[in-house]
Amino acid sequence: MIDLHNHSTKSDGTLTPSELVIHAMEKGLTAFALTDHDTIDGLSEAVTFAESIKNGSVPFPATAVPIEGGTAPAVPEIIPGIEFSTEYMGRDIHVVGLDFDINDSTFTGKLSDFINSRDGRNEKMAQKLASLGIGISYAGMLEMFPDCVLTRAHFARYLLEYGYVKSTKEAFDRYLSPGCPGYVPREKVTPVQAVELTIAAGGIPVLAHPLIYNLSKTELETLISEMKAVGLAGIEAIYCTHSQADERYVRDLASANGLAISGGSDFHGDNKPGLDMGTGYGKLYIPDDVWTNLKAKRKQ
Repeated sequence: MIDLHNHSTKSDGTLTPSELVIHAMEKGLTAFALTDHDTIDGLSEAVTFAESIKNGSVPFPATAVPIEGGTAPAVPEIIPGIEFSTEYMGRDIHVVGLDFDINDSTFTGKLSDFINSRDGRNEKMAQKLASLGIGISYAGMLEMFPDCVLTRAHFARYLLEYGYVKSTKEAFDRYLSPGCPGYVPREKVTPVQAVELTIAAGGIPVLAHPLIYNLSKTELETLISEMKAVGLAGIEAIYCTHSQADERYVRDLASANGLAISGGSDFHGDNKPGLDMGTGYGKLYIPDDVWTNLKAKRKQ
């Protein structure tokens, strides 16, 4: 069993990259991808920690369980990943990149540009919220959430922590969603650009959770066609909120476009209560051959 979509404290998850490795072992995963938003800062920590367990310099977690079909726990494969925030037809579209060269200079340079764009937007959001009488500052956000790429989820947690809202949902509904007084749009790359960047670094691009964007059937098919033309390899069919009918529909889309399917829980730790790594809301199951088939689609 694998999971190709997970987040750590380096973006908007609540487990550190090292804690994700331990949790993957508790779930008996053979492999997982760390796919933080627009950053790869957590990958080195996750890989180094996993290697430390393998070589014995870090004790084997007592809570680890055997992988499926095995007799003993094993350290899972750590797949380099990222979730790009892109824009298409005025909507946020997410593209997951998998198994790329994390040292590719063009790739890392573009990521720096993305993060700088996020920083500018976050400063403006803090200023807008402060103008509404909320005791918030960009410096305060950085102090509360050090060493991570700030997202709107962090603003929501800040507002909840300091009593301005009663839930993170209320934070988005009142302040942080498009059209709300604290929202600031951010300059984004397109889905096509994210695919091209992933391929240039030797990776495998995947369209994430395609049914959450409220695109019509024709719009979604057009998006897939445009991304396929530049090398899209897969589409996330096995996903935490998909019904059986949803999964069948996305599998059919993948088949019609010659794409592999991907699968992920979109695990964020406590930021998505009830959703667990590997199993989603309890019924998610992503077999190992999903990763095998995706790797076979890698553009040479």
